[in-house]
Amino acid sequence: MKDGKQVTMGALIRNISIYVFIIILAAGLITLGTILLLRVLGYFPSRAEAPIIYMSTFIVSSAVIGTVISHIVFKRVLSPLDEFKKAISEIERGNFNVSVSQEKVPEIIAELFESFNKMAKELSGTEMFRSDFINSFSHEFKTPIVSIEGFARRLKKENLPEEKRREYIDIIISESKRLTNLSTNILMLNKFENQEFISDRSTFYIDEQIRSCILLLEKQWTKKQLDFDIELEPLEYFGNQEMLSQVWLNIIGNSIKFSGNSTTVTIRAGRKDGRIRISISDQGEGMDEDTLRHIFERFYQGDSAHASEGNGLGLPLVKRIVELCGGSIRVASQKGKGTEFSVFL
Repeated sequence: MKDGKQVTMGALIRNISIYVFIIILAAGLITLGTILLLRVLGYFPSRAEAPIIYMSTFIVSSAVIGTVISHIVFKRVLSPLDEFKKAISEIERGNFNVSVSQEKVPEIIAELFESFNKMAKELSGTEMFRSDFINSFSHEFKTPIVSIEGFARRLKKENLPEEKRREYIDIIISESKRLTNLSTNILMLNKFENQEFISDRSTFYIDEQIRSCILLLEKQWTKKQLDFDIELEPLEYFGNQEMLSQVWLNIIGNSIKFSGNSTTVTIRAGRKDGRIRISISDQGEGMDEDTLRHIFERFYQGDSAHASEGNGLGLPLVKRIVELCGGSIRVASQKGKGTEFSVFL
């Protein structure tokens, strides 16, 4: 965008210079024609008067004709800039829902206005995203804090049964963990979104990394008595090991979370046509089309009742990491038939 704007402004200056040159040339030609007309009509000033007459005629004619032509040309060229100036003022006030008309203006100015309209549209989208992010974050952050406060107050009751006391303490611990995960994910996502290149890269085996991630999640899948169907080829990879482990932890964690008891999670990893493909599928509840369209958006949760743990940041984080690795991610799902995530590196 920056380079494009510089080219447009440079072209605008060149065009204005051409207009000025044409005006001066036109004024000079008309003045010369006037002098020749005077000579044809038989007006022959004396030698003493000739330079003064010719110079006066040239100056007056050039000034009058130049002023008239300049007014006509620059009114057409510069009058649309009044609207442009008003639009810029609106942007300064924080109103990004503005645009300038590209009709009936010179082509070079139309290009400038087009660039401005695109910029205003991008700023409007960014502002909307920022506002939505703040609202979502405030809601997600406030909910566990209110829960912690409420159960902490109940713990102050002296006649509270021991069983209830332990239950309330477990809830406070769970909500505190939820806050910690939320903060960690936001900081991590913000870090990766502002990052353009991967540092601290090394060579490691993705198949071994996936097995390690499964072991880290053992508590969750043993609780549901899940089975794993695993076929992993030895896959040597050069990248940031810590970053990529977040991808498998999030995707496998989601598969465990949304799988029914005593079902199977299937994991396949192999190389084809120079690309690595890792697929992770479950036999869970699946997702509808609307959920699939929003699955990688921040704070979005297909489970609107928030019956399961999560803050809607895991998959946006996964997508950003995969993009930084130069890869892509796809998801296929049917309601009631499970979900499959496929990562290509």
